[in-house]
Amino acid sequence: MNTPAFFKRSELTSTLWSFRREFLIVGAFSMLANTLMLTPTLYMLQIYDRVLASQSELTLIAMSLLTLLLFAVMAFAEWMRSRLLVSSGVRLDEQLSTQVFNASFEAHLSQSGASPSRAFGDLIQIRQFLTGNGIFAFFDAPWTPIYMAVLFFLHPLLGLLGIVFALIQAGLAWFGHRHTVAPSEAATKAGADASSFLQGKLRNAEVLESMGMVHNLRARWAARHQHHLSESSRAQRLTHRITAWSKFIRYTQQSLSLGAGALLVIDGQLSPGGMIAANVLMTRALAPIDLLVGSWRQFIGMRCAFARLEQMLIDFPARDPAFKRVAPMGAISLQEVFATAPGRADPILKKISLSVPAGCITAVLGPSGSGKSTLARVLMGIWPDVAGQVLLDGLPLAGWNRVELGPYLGYLPQDIELFEGTIAENIARFGEVDPSKVIEAAQSAGLHEMILRFHKGYDTPIGEAGNLLSGGQRQRIGLARAIYGDPQLIVLDEPNANLDEAGEAALFKTIQQLKTKGRTVFLITHRPAALAAADRLLILRDGQVLAFGPRDAIIAAMQAKPTPPSQQKPLSGAAAAAA
Repeated sequence: MNTPAFFKRSELTSTLWSFRREFLIVGAFSMLANTLMLTPTLYMLQIYDRVLASQSELTLIAMSLLTLLLFAVMAFAEWMRSRLLVSSGVRLDEQLSTQVFNASFEAHLSQSGASPSRAFGDLIQIRQFLTGNGIFAFFDAPWTPIYMAVLFFLHPLLGLLGIVFALIQAGLAWFGHRHTVAPSEAATKAGADASSFLQGKLRNAEVLESMGMVHNLRARWAARHQHHLSESSRAQRLTHRITAWSKFIRYTQQSLSLGAGALLVIDGQLSPGGMIAANVLMTRALAPIDLLVGSWRQFIGMRCAFARLEQMLIDFPARDPAFKRVAPMGAISLQEVFATAPGRADPILKKISLSVPAGCITAVLGPSGSGKSTLARVLMGIWPDVAGQVLLDGLPLAGWNRVELGPYLGYLPQDIELFEGTIAENIARFGEVDPSKVIEAAQSAGLHEMILRFHKGYDTPIGEAGNLLSGGQRQRIGLARAIYGDPQLIVLDEPNANLDEAGEAALFKTIQQLKTKGRTVFLITHRPAALAAADRLLILRDGQVLAFGPRDAIIAAMQAKPTPPSQQKPLSGAAAAAA
């Protein structure tokens, strides 16, 4: 029987719901601890009304020992509920961390604005709230009416006074919720924008410093930072104002409850012990509400973090780990594919349709801005906004499990992205390093001899983003990574942009080896020499297919039928050679 949609829980909510047993146990310990919170009240009543009246030391000792025992039980209950919540928080992190990791990177890749670091910050914020003082206020708050009932038992006036102050503090909590949510969210968003702007610019620090751009960008960052300070200051002022009112109400309550008790003692309606006990009891009754007011900012932050994380997990659900496909052969097909980007009116790729069989080498040519790099990302399934069908061996590329599919794909982007670690780890894609496969990939990329000249060889650290290597070295390591493990489909985007003559010779030797093995290769290039290795040519212009087919036929057709002068646009060197 299918669960109705309105009963279905999100992944995050379902994970929290799986801890209901732990929360029930915490509730039971909270019940025990809060029941024993009446111990000081009862002890005071016995001391003032019985011990002082009877002058009995034995009664005093017995009452004191019993009270110490109850205090020990109360401390044990509070310790156990704290320990249980902390262990539950750790288990919550363990259950969700992998899925949050995968979903955050998928969200970042889709250009949805999500940040992996922020997603984990949200998870940490939820975990910390569930193990902090704020959650205890929710468990303790239901006991406020019981304490109020005891106050009524002591005297109705004390009970009414407690209810009045409880309503005042509840009203203050409601006011805080109503007026602090929007400023807090605005401050958080402004802070994230300023931090994201700064982190993005630090990745290009050398360019900024060399061309004197730091001052100009500092001014732009300062504007964002000032906006963050303004929003944060506004939110903090309101929060501090509410906190100040809460303290005023609490101190007033303590004094007035004592005064009311004194008045009842003067009238003979209450004993001195009852006066002191009522003051302590009323303070305890209002403590959860006061704690709720004090924890309101953390609660708002946790709620925002929960909403962001929940939406991200809904948008990017976990893939079925048991779902397996047959290993792909590398045949690729595009059917009326459109690729768009935010903030751009016209699509980057327009109605691209083509079919490439497995084992075919396709050279992709075209002028700058024609959509070649976008096509490379579409072929890899990493362009976020695509309409149409991208099929691998006749199956939608989006339906593959990326972890399963990854070893069968090789990708060398135009901007080489290496990561902190050793050369071997980067070539092996940070998986289990297989020395024979690493060396084979390096040799195929013409990289082996160069690596051996390093002091530590394949174990040489390359620094953050490979900043200890030259552009040509990074590109050749990126090529070795793309062909590591002998993938079926390889897309190389300007693989010779930073290569010298020897490096380019090694590249074309690699392409010939891939062709011999029957691998499907898309080679995006501006070099005419690359055409010799290609089986097919794909020429793009303005995001559309200008020509596609066997290499010799396309070259002959382009030479026989030139483009009219009114439609001509400059082609790259390779495209011009083809024409």
